[in-house]
Amino acid sequence: MALHYRTIGFVLKKNDIGEADRIFTVFTLDFGKVKISGKAIRKIASKLKGGIDVISLSEIEFIQGKAYKTLTDSVILDKFENIKKSLTKLKISYKIAKSLDNLLRIEEKDENLWRLLKEVFGKLDNWEQEKKSWKLQIVYYYFLWNFFSVLGYQPELYKCASCQKKLIASFLYFSAEEGGIVCPKCANGKKKINADVVKILRLILKKDWLILFKLKIQPTSWKLLKEVSEHYYSHLLSIHSFEEDFQKDNEPL
Repeated sequence: MALHYRTIGFVLKKNDIGEADRIFTVFTLDFGKVKISGKAIRKIASKLKGGIDVISLSEIEFIQGKAYKTLTDSVILDKFENIKKSLTKLKISYKIAKSLDNLLRIEEKDENLWRLLKEVFGKLDNWEQEKKSWKLQIVYYYFLWNFFSVLGYQPELYKCASCQKKLIASFLYFSAEEGGIVCPKCANGKKKINADVVKILRLILKKDWLILFKLKIQPTSWKLLKEVSEHYYSHLLSIHSFEEDFQKDNEPL
């Protein structure tokens, strides 16, 4: 007899399968990231389709079969309507969802990550200062670097990540391989950054929203922050192996 499970989760992604099925990727409170099959959910008469959608918080029930999970009930708890009214917010939400899907293994529960995701989606949904929508990007970087930290890859920002010596503000470099800021002697061709980027990263990891939103970030520092974030993200992708997850994702439905 199949077992029934009920939990709540953030819906990260959906993929259409066959004529009417759909596979949902959901980060749940109780089970971590799961893949759930919505059988015939794309049919007009489906009772499930109104209870689950991408970039939403849903309560879901599923059956755990031998090879995969099948959705049996779903209710949307939060549609994040303000996010979906803003193209900028929506793009950021999809970037967050993609990074989660790329770096998380299947079925690894993490309450710290759950709290982070809840916090970040709440910030995005409640953001009202449309004239300063460019500052919404800091929400994405806030999520990304705290996500790295939850995964066990918090960068060293207070001393050289290689030799442990004191950093000099005028000579700062970032090394993804060493996991943080390095001094000139240890840089060996690594990306040069400035003190403003280090300050931003420190505030992000301290979770100091108040000061973060008050910062006046120069275009040069924005560019460096983006480059360093993408570089570290790419490095973490390269060192993660998801062969087991790939096999799970490709089991026959």
